[in-house]
Amino acid sequence: MTDMPDTMTAIQIAAPGGPEVLIPVDRPVPRPGPGELLVRVAAAGVNRPDVLQRQGVYPPPPGASDIPGLEIAGTVVAMGEGVSRFGVGEAVCALVAGGGYAEYCTVHETNALPVPAGLSMVEAAAIPETFFTVWTNVFDRAGLEAGETFLVHGGSSGIGTTAIQLARAFGATVFTTAGSPDKCAACARLGADHVIDYRQSDFVEVVKQMTGGRGVNVILDMVGGDYVARNYDAAAEDGRIVQIAFLRGAKPTVDLNALMRKRLVHTGSTLRPRSVAFKAAIARALEERVWPLIESGTVKPVIDSIFSLRDAAAAQARMDGGQHIGKIVLQTGL
Repeated sequence: MTDMPDTMTAIQIAAPGGPEVLIPVDRPVPRPGPGELLVRVAAAGVNRPDVLQRQGVYPPPPGASDIPGLEIAGTVVAMGEGVSRFGVGEAVCALVAGGGYAEYCTVHETNALPVPAGLSMVEAAAIPETFFTVWTNVFDRAGLEAGETFLVHGGSSGIGTTAIQLARAFGATVFTTAGSPDKCAACARLGADHVIDYRQSDFVEVVKQMTGGRGVNVILDMVGGDYVARNYDAAAEDGRIVQIAFLRGAKPTVDLNALMRKRLVHTGSTLRPRSVAFKAAIARALEERVWPLIESGTVKPVIDSIFSLRDAAAAQARMDGGQHIGKIVLQTGL
């Protein structure tokens, strides 16, 4: 920790509220504990959980930093006791439980990955949260396999753009929903086989029409509300539905007859509070199965916009507006 500043710029949530409550402040530079890296952050991704934390409805898990931010990319500048995987000066990207909106951040070495060859720090910072989330939910929990059909709602979001590319890369036929012609076109460019403008068409009808009435094998949903029953209708027999958010509400009224009749599995998960060891297993799978796809250019994070760390309020305001396509990223030093 020699030649390290005592303080850093970080973004504090002054009080629950709108984007304006995100305020740059001076904070002490964190110190890495056993097994941890201290990373000088070059860029940090902006995600929906950050917005929920700002609004006061998604507090950090016990022991996590109160500073928002779940994914970073940067350079290792110090290490805690027992670190063996990375060294000072190495470029990493990492999934963190909090603290990403800052100039320095700690992370357990097992939850960090080398920056894929050919990617900028901004691109690398846009990977961890969405790629970890998609991998554990779509491939681990739902077991999506080559030759199956897959539907992801919100295809132009960070999760959606990641899910489209990974599902396609691993041999699935991809359906997605989006809410404007521009967003639909972006999803098609990423490789979605069937893009449905949900403002113009009923996704259930389109799915049934394009699958000969069978429905899709796997659905990744972040909408909830009335989409739950509609997902049951759009799912194939023995279909798997994974819930990762509830933009339209978490208390839908659902007729479970379809669940029983089709033998559906409806599951869900949250990633942030899971253990370091659980996230480490996802990291290893990504490095083995997905990093080669990124380094070959088959899969790539989609960047919507870049803001200065100090302009985190403006970055989250863009997310609140819902017009972004792909990831919003904060960059230090701007």
